[in-house]
Amino acid sequence: MRSPDIQRLLPGVFQRTVLPGSPLTALLAVMDALHAPSEDVLAGLESHFDPRRAPDRFVPFLARWVGMDLPVSTGLGRLRELVAQAVEISRWRGTARGLRLFLTTATGRTDFQVDDAVPGEDGRPRPFHVLVLAPSAVSAHRLLLERIIEREKPAYVTYELRFAQPPQGAS
Repeated sequence: MRSPDIQRLLPGVFQRTVLPGSPLTALLAVMDALHAPSEDVLAGLESHFDPRRAPDRFVPFLARWVGMDLPVSTGLGRLRELVAQAVEISRWRGTARGLRLFLTTATGRTDFQVDDAVPGEDGRPRPFHVLVLAPSAVSAHRLLLERIIEREKPAYVTYELRFAQPPQGAS
């Protein structure tokens, strides 16, 4: 609250005594200064809830708030994107599409494959088992990928995480 606003809230007898250099003017200036930091935060409060504009230190809080509290080893930008996509990811939770969306958003790579018809030893598809084929470029983020798969797959489903081999001759 600014000094003129505070002054208007005072009883009339005090409003008349607000003169330059008076103790009441000094007191109003102090009150103004005490309110300024809080008002500055409140003026930009909506930016705290936009994951793309939130202060860096606030993004992990937002991630926990929307259930995306993961050890994101791919950087703060990816965490911001995960928070921004939380509703869409939650919408497809427990599906192959949802798993691919989560992995893609967390890593920035679109070349994940989820195969739910993995052949067993007898050549028939293994029930309740998925194979996640990840690009080799994200192998350093194995822990993150495993955590995502564990939390997104249905509880009764088992999985394998494999990394695609880079094409021959690729450097």
